[in-house]
Amino acid sequence: MTPVSTGTGELDRPLTVVPPGERGATRIADRVVAKIASQAAREAVGTLPPGAGRPSASVVVHHEVAHVRIQLELGYPCDIGARCREVRHQVVERVSTLAGMQVPEVAVQVERLHLDAALRAVQGRTE
Repeated sequence: MTPVSTGTGELDRPLTVVPPGERGATRIADRVVAKIASQAAREAVGTLPPGAGRPSASVVVHHEVAHVRIQLELGYPCDIGARCREVRHQVVERVSTLAGMQVPEVAVQVERLHLDAALRAVQGRTE
C-alpha cells in the first residue's frame, strides 16, 4: 500500500528506517567478477602479440571471497614471472575495488607463448 500525500509535501504516515543489516544484499554474479578479472588481466598484459587471444578468467565466489584463474597468451621473449605477477596484482586490485571482494588467490596459466616476429624471421619461421 502506498502512503497518501496530504498535498503539503508530507506523507500521512512517518517513514520507517530499516536497519542496514535488514535491507537485503547485493550479490555480484561469478560471471561479472570473471569479466572484471579478464579485463584487469588485459590491462596488465598490455599490447597483445599478433595472433594472441584475449585473456580469459574463471571465478568461484564464496562468501564475498573470489578465487580467480586467468588464462592468457604472452609474447616471447619476456620475463614470464614478472608478467604473471603484474597480472595477479592488477586482478586483485580491480576485483577488490570494483566488486568489493577479497581475492586471496589468482592462478595465472600461460596457455601459449608467441615468438617475436624478429626472432621468427631470424630462425626462418613463417608462422
